[in-house]
Amino acid sequence: MTGAAGDPGAIERALREVAPERWAAYETLLRALAEGRVWMLLWHGTPGSPDAQYGNMEIGGMGYAPCVTSPEQLAASGWSRGHEVISGLEIANALYRTRWGLWLDPHRPGGGVGIPWADLRRVAVGLDRLPAGPLRISEPQLPAPAFYAVLQQQAGEVRPLRSLRVAWVQPALGEPYLAVGLDLYDTSPPSIEAARALVLRAAAQAPDVPAVSTVMLADEFDPVAMWMWAHGRPVFDRGAQYGGAPGQAGHPQSHAGFGYSAPPQQAPAPGWPQQPWPGYPGR
Repeated sequence: MTGAAGDPGAIERALREVAPERWAAYETLLRALAEGRVWMLLWHGTPGSPDAQYGNMEIGGMGYAPCVTSPEQLAASGWSRGHEVISGLEIANALYRTRWGLWLDPHRPGGGVGIPWADLRRVAVGLDRLPAGPLRISEPQLPAPAFYAVLQQQAGEVRPLRSLRVAWVQPALGEPYLAVGLDLYDTSPPSIEAARALVLRAAAQAPDVPAVSTVMLADEFDPVAMWMWAHGRPVFDRGAQYGGAPGQAGHPQSHAGFGYSAPPQQAPAPGWPQQPWPGYPGR
């Protein structure tokens, strides 16, 4: 058994309040998961054994490992194979790195609740450090010529900087903001600091620009960085010519955030796990 539960019933209470579009209730569930523990269902093996593998489900084209939220729910599920008790933080950290989500109590009426891997990343990294999903990401449309002018004029002086991309991000909760993606030749602390200082200078000279945040494009698990690579247009590219500010005709305008199903709480089809797949390996 790993981790001690701060409030053994917190996850189940939060789970009962979650419903489509009730994002504040969903955030409460994520916080309860970060402070609690779950009972992971093993399709093969026993806890700690070399052949231990979690069960899995596929919902909306995304993979999830099923779990239950208490000994009572384990009994109610009828699960007759092995299980492993693990802290929410630990399982979140393990699953998101292989882009697996976590499905809570799939045996419940209505199918339980699924937490996609992008939200498990938030649990692992810190809920207050990353925007609440699902994210709506698009190319910025706000006129900010002074902001882009500073970026384009001064970016060449920041030697670790390879390119810059931008996106308009609307979190499920909180205010929208302008994200600036930093593509660096190296990601040492001095290089990151120099690139972020450039963005701060540009924001300071453009008071009409709303909140601005930076994103490391080297982060393969960041949904905003993933969108920028797939759809964003560089506003600075050291190795190529670049045009004016984004938002011109012919460029992508609106896309759902990466790493989220639609919606993340979509119920599974009857019957679970759907197939006896190998599953995500246990510890």
